[in-house]
Amino acid sequence: MLTKDKGTLQKGGNLLVLAMAAGAVIHGGAIVVIDGGYSNKATTKTGLKFAGIAEEAVDNSVGANGDKTVEVRRERLFFAKNSVGDAIAQADLFNQCYLEDDETVAKTNGGNTRSLAGRIMGVESNGIWVEGELA
Repeated sequence: MLTKDKGTLQKGGNLLVLAMAAGAVIHGGAIVVIDGGYSNKATTKTGLKFAGIAEEAVDNSVGANGDKTVEVRRERLFFAKNSVGDAIAQADLFNQCYLEDDETVAKTNGGNTRSLAGRIMGVESNGIWVEGELA
């Protein structure tokens, strides 16, 4: 319990530096997830946690867990490709959507094979606006 003022460390939560998984290659603009405590590009897999969008490309293809880091932007809408096989429509506005890969979101969890991306906030002819489900 505090008995006097202190200078608590603070930083903005919308740009994070995350340790990368061994063997990961993340391209700038990619949807980034946390898998087993380390960041990687999104893929069709359960148990992933949406982290944000990569600010730049980072290659940790020959590195171990945590050898490299990636800057990830969060707390804003992001624009993603719409799945071809599990497309999102205007009627799906404000529903949840799911990760298909590092640039694509899908309408459903694919029979429990996909992790949650976030909420559908806009549907356009060339893609989907998503409010990421923050881990």
